[in-house]
Amino acid sequence: MSMHPNVLLSVSVLSATLLVATVSSLTAADSRTAFEGVWRTVEVVVPGPTPQTFRPAATLAIFHGKHYGRVEVHVDSVRPVLKDPATASADELRAVWGPFVAEAGTFDVSGNNVTMQASVAKSPAAMTTGATSVFTYQRSGDTLTLTQLRTPSGPSPEVTIKLVRVE
Repeated sequence: MSMHPNVLLSVSVLSATLLVATVSSLTAADSRTAFEGVWRTVEVVVPGPTPQTFRPAATLAIFHGKHYGRVEVHVDSVRPVLKDPATASADELRAVWGPFVAEAGTFDVSGNNVTMQASVAKSPAAMTTGATSVFTYQRSGDTLTLTQLRTPSGPSPEVTIKLVRVE
C-alpha cells in the first residue's frame, strides 16, 4: 500500500512536531527536577565595595512542580526576642523583622536560568505583576548554587546563594 506524498509529508511533519514538543516538555520537567526537594541555605555571598558573606542558620526552601516557598533569616547571629511588639521601638522591630525573608510563588526554568514570581511575600514589591527574580543555577550532587541576576527592583549585583539538599 502506498501513501500519497502529501499525506506522508503531513504525517512526517506532525511526527516531528510531536517529537520536538515531547523533548521540550521533558527537558523543562528535567530542569525543574534539579530543584525538586527541600533545601537549606548554607552561604550567601554579597559582592560590592564591602563584600559580605552570611552563613545563616535558619533557612528553608521548598521546590515542587512549578511552585516554591522559602523563609530565611539573613544574619549569622540570633535575632533578639521582642518583649512586647506593641511597645517595641523602630530599631527593635528592624532588628527582628529586617533580616527575615519570606515568599512563595511559581518558578520557571529556561536553560540555566530560573525565574521566580512571588505570589505572597513579606515585601509587597515582590508581589507586583512582572516583579520577578532571575538567577542562574548550577547543581552538583546535593548542592545547588544560585547567582542572582535580577531582583523585582531591577538588575542585581551577582549575589551567590549556596543551598544544600535536606530531602
